[in-house]
Amino acid sequence: MLVIVAPGQGAQTPGFLTPWLEDPTFASRFDWLATVAGIDLAHYGTEADAETIRDTKIAQPLLVATGLIAALDLFPHPADAFSRIGAVAGHSVGELTAAAGARAVTAEQAMVLVRERGNAMADAAATTATGMTAVLGGDRDEVLAAIERHGLTAANDNGPGQVVAAGTTEQLAAFADDPPAKARLMPLSVAGAFHTVHMAPAVDRLASLARSVSTHDPRTPVISNRDGQVVHDGRDVLRRIVGQISNPVRWDLCLETMSDLGVTGILEMPPAGTLTGIAKRALKGVETFALKTPDQLDDAREFCDKHGEASMIETTPTWRMVVSPAKGTFHISAEAAQLHLLAPGATIGEVASLRDRTEITAPHGGSVVEWLVEDGDLVSPGQPLLRLHPEATL
Repeated sequence: MLVIVAPGQGAQTPGFLTPWLEDPTFASRFDWLATVAGIDLAHYGTEADAETIRDTKIAQPLLVATGLIAALDLFPHPADAFSRIGAVAGHSVGELTAAAGARAVTAEQAMVLVRERGNAMADAAATTATGMTAVLGGDRDEVLAAIERHGLTAANDNGPGQVVAAGTTEQLAAFADDPPAKARLMPLSVAGAFHTVHMAPAVDRLASLARSVSTHDPRTPVISNRDGQVVHDGRDVLRRIVGQISNPVRWDLCLETMSDLGVTGILEMPPAGTLTGIAKRALKGVETFALKTPDQLDDAREFCDKHGEASMIETTPTWRMVVSPAKGTFHISAEAAQLHLLAPGATIGEVASLRDRTEITAPHGGSVVEWLVEDGDLVSPGQPLLRLHPEATL
């Protein structure tokens, strides 16, 4: 199984876009998304220095636009992508790249949202001097305890050996003077304490905009930063992306889900390297491909052909799927089992795992075509549970 991942802020480096813009088709498509965002992204991706592209208002649109246009280079015919990609995931702002790539939102909607996301997060960061520091190595429990002791937030849990602490510059300075045992601290090139309560004002701004965004159920399962669950309701994908601005990124749980799905290959969109590096440490035996420059595209397509297989989720205009968000045991709702027509939002059951129990609803409702699992069945992330025929609406 192939999973495509999109990096978050901090992955950008000066000039990384230069070789990509040598292709006229890439350049014209990129110019379109830059125009939608109202930012000269080509300049920032080729000529600006590291400090300039560290600016949240620039870095976030730059990353999303690059990932989306590179995906079109990798899969010139989008239908080819949907027949190969088992799931998508993005780290932090990379979730917008993943959502647009899976067709939950359009590329243009993603660019407007990421522009306003960057502006709102920059404004929130300007109210207090904040930052983020990666904690590499050390005992996990000791690391988390030290972060809490200094009043910081574990804003990114990236898997074995890498947790990112975030908070005020004073808190981070105290943390640097009193680090966890056997851990190395590395300040990150970001302009604020992202994914913490310091970003709450940005959530309000994005939530207001998101109410006007039309969504579609993704063509490819989306693995959420919130809890690693597979999400197949477009509205929920967008809600989670908005809420994640002030909540920790649980990339460790995303990696768990990839493992549960049976991933064999992970390809990271440009500017690549960060997420494939984490995957090499966390998912032993899984092949990775960091797509950094366009001269790698042929090799990247071969990588996709090697690992690609169609998603379990199939959609047509005449019916919808309800899928499992996680691995566990499915328990059907006794009431839903007796109904032939489900109201929008009706509970159909729950998936129980060793960690928690997750309620499953039918977001759109409709007539029951067929149950695809039985009570007590073991299910995997993204596995179809129920097929529904949508009810006509006036």
